Order: sequence, then C-alpha cells, then structure tokens
Amino acid sequence: MTVDDLPTYRTRFGGLDIAYDATVLEPRGWTLAQSVVALDLEPALPPGAVLELCSGAGHIGLVVAAGCMRSLVQVDASPTACDWARHNAARAGLADRVAVRCADVASLSAEPARFALAIADPPYVRSEETRWHPHDPVEAIDGGDDGLDVAKACLEALASALVPGGAAVVQARDHTQAVADARWLPPGLAAKEVHTVEGGGALLIATRCGPGAELR
Repeated sequence: MTVDDLPTYRTRFGGLDIAYDATVLEPRGWTLAQSVVALDLEPALPPGAVLELCSGAGHIGLVVAAGCMRSLVQVDASPTACDWARHNAARAGLADRVAVRCADVASLSAEPARFALAIADPPYVRSEETRWHPHDPVEAIDGGDDGLDVAKACLEALASALVPGGAAVVQARDHTQAVADARWLPPGLAAKEVHTVEGGGALLIATRCGPGAELR
C-alpha cells in the first residue's frame, strides 16, 4: 500500500499543497512561523544543508526548502509520515533537493556535522495529557512524562549535526516549555532567543558554538 491508497486530507501551507492522512499530525497554521523564522536566519548562516527532525508530513521543512537553495534532509520515525513527506516534496517540485530518512533522531549523533540550519518539531505533550487530544496520533504528540523527552533527543542530535555557526529552530508547546528546553541545552549549543508565536506555541532559537566559543 502507498500513500495514494490511503484516505487523504489536503491543506495549503505556506503556499504549498500538503497531503497527509489520519496517522500523521495535521499541519497547524501557527507552525508556519517556524518556517518563516528559519528563512529569516538562513542568509547569514554558513554553507550546509537544512535538517528537519520529527518532520511528519514534511510541510515545515518544505517551505524552508522552497524559500532557499539549500538541500533538505527530513527525518521521522514513522514510515507513513516519511512517505507523505516524499509525496509532498514531489508535488512541490522539490524532490531533487529533498531526502527523507525513516530513522530515530538519535541515529544522527554518530554522523559528522554537515547542516547549517535545523528545524525540529518534536512531540511535546505530556504522556498523561495525550488523552485530551483524541484526534491526534499518540506517537506524534507524546513527549514523555514531562513533554521534553523527544525535544532533548533532538537537541542532542543537533549539537553534533550542526556546523559551527549553524542555527536551530525548535518547536515547543509554549514559552515555559521553550525556556525549559533552553536550560537543558547540551554542550555546543547556545540559546539565542525564545520566540512566542501568536495563536500557537513557542520557538527556541539556538546556535552551534564554534571551537573555544562560550557555550551558554
């Protein structure tokens, strides 16, 4: 079975037509702010590709890829989400610059740094609160006991995946959670800003420190 055989929903997101199904988290309009912030950062960053972790249907990263000339690698643990990301990249005419990998984010920790810009969209709902979101796939929203488990794994991966001078934009439930992410940053990442999004969540902007740079 392919995504073409599944019941399909479609939406417009940042000028792109995005398709998905009930096993993938529905694209939220407020998350377009993550693409916009990433594109604002992009011109000043060093050479390198764009990385998206927990990419789902791929919409946030694809808007970034459409707005710049860098290649994009999208990573998600769900095979169906990865199929939708590939499908949406092809529909957007971006398949030649987009690679989709079905893997756990921790798998990136063993790879050499090669990304200049990263976006991460980790599940951030506390496990005990997922029942309040019956229409969302549990695996796409469950962030563990404190809602930070997957975000921490993403930050660990980004600390090794980003080149010095690179930047990351990490999605969080709200300002408080984004600040909690910032306080937990692993060595090599420095918090730059917490950006609260009107009508939605918050974004942590972090940078990859160069050799000898201040880490916090």
